[in-house]
Amino acid sequence: MNLPLYLTLSRVLLGPLFIAVYLYHAQMGIPFAWMPFCLIFLAIISELSDLFDGFFARRHNKVTELGKILDPMADSIFRLSVFLAFTQGFLQIPLLVVVLLFYRDSLISTLRTVCALKGFTLAARRSGKIKAVLLAVVMFFILALMVPYSMGLISLGFLRSCSFWSVLLVALYAVYTGYEYVYANRSYVKKILGF
Repeated sequence: MNLPLYLTLSRVLLGPLFIAVYLYHAQMGIPFAWMPFCLIFLAIISELSDLFDGFFARRHNKVTELGKILDPMADSIFRLSVFLAFTQGFLQIPLLVVVLLFYRDSLISTLRTVCALKGFTLAARRSGKIKAVLLAVVMFFILALMVPYSMGLISLGFLRSCSFWSVLLVALYAVYTGYEYVYANRSYVKKILGF
């Protein structure tokens, strides 16, 4: 274990905390008007930990095979926690849309893990990195819209509509990147499947 790995694992723990603040802010004594700011803070901490774990790993030569696997998995766990939370509460994003993100990330994580166990590491694709950026942008976009909603400046219908369409578009792009990743690594997939 080293600092980059601790930072990576911290993102896994931030996911359930995000869900708790979103769904149970009243029980936690957090006023509704403050809730979006608390969620934005947690999201910023997660993104910063992602930035710094890679920086420290490269700078101090702490890049490990475990870290290469855990880092994208931790990103997925946190962001999927965020979007799963958004299927509940006042946002009510359709679960099916978020399931597309879940299955895409589960497929890629499983493929990468199995390949690592077989002795070869699958490199990240540029499209996957773009997908990660888009997910972060959509996450912060929705969180930012929560601020005027919590102040009564925009309607719930407007917030839900913007949230739904932004998540749907990024989910469809995520499915495409999953297909592209599998296709680009089809030779490894064939080896795993025994073809």
